[in-house]
Amino acid sequence: MFDTRELGRRPGALKRLSRSAEAPRDLGNEVIGVPEGAPIAIELRQESVMDGVLVTGTGRATVKGECVRCLEPLERELEADFQEMFAYPDADARTRPAESGDDAEDEEDTLSLEDDMFDLEPVLRDAVVLALPLQPVCREDCPGLCSECGVRLADDPDHHHEAVDIRWAALQGLVGSDQDGEIDNDPRVGGDEPQEK
Repeated sequence: MFDTRELGRRPGALKRLSRSAEAPRDLGNEVIGVPEGAPIAIELRQESVMDGVLVTGTGRATVKGECVRCLEPLERELEADFQEMFAYPDADARTRPAESGDDAEDEEDTLSLEDDMFDLEPVLRDAVVLALPLQPVCREDCPGLCSECGVRLADDPDHHHEAVDIRWAALQGLVGSDQDGEIDNDPRVGGDEPQEK
């Protein structure tokens, strides 16, 4: 929570501040995020305007997660910029006539000051989550894991398996079936020679 009383309501008034806060729970997605309780460095600029307080700032934090290709843990510095308008509680009544329709939906999305205080958590949460990479990787050229056995390919670049074309897989049983006594391509003793086509 941030207090705007020192800023006042005179349009053009400006106040800068820096603060560190602990990260809330679930600040991220399934793959990467800011650990709960980790410090977030916040730099803010509060500017008084006609209808409220315009808040512009940056949040910096260390995010932890895992590479989506090789599942190795990774850690990065994240910087998320945000800007949000916090309206005075009486601003709507002073500046806008009451209307219905699309304006009613816009009012639901508008954040307001309460007792000259504003809660930055929802704004910061949106900024951080949108700044997170959708597919975090430990390095840009990470080869990932072997699809056959799960070996990390970065540890063994020459790793490979004999590839069998599934279209010929049914014929694999015919190769070497001589040992099993099933099928033999050699001519039969006392029988006809195999015909050529």
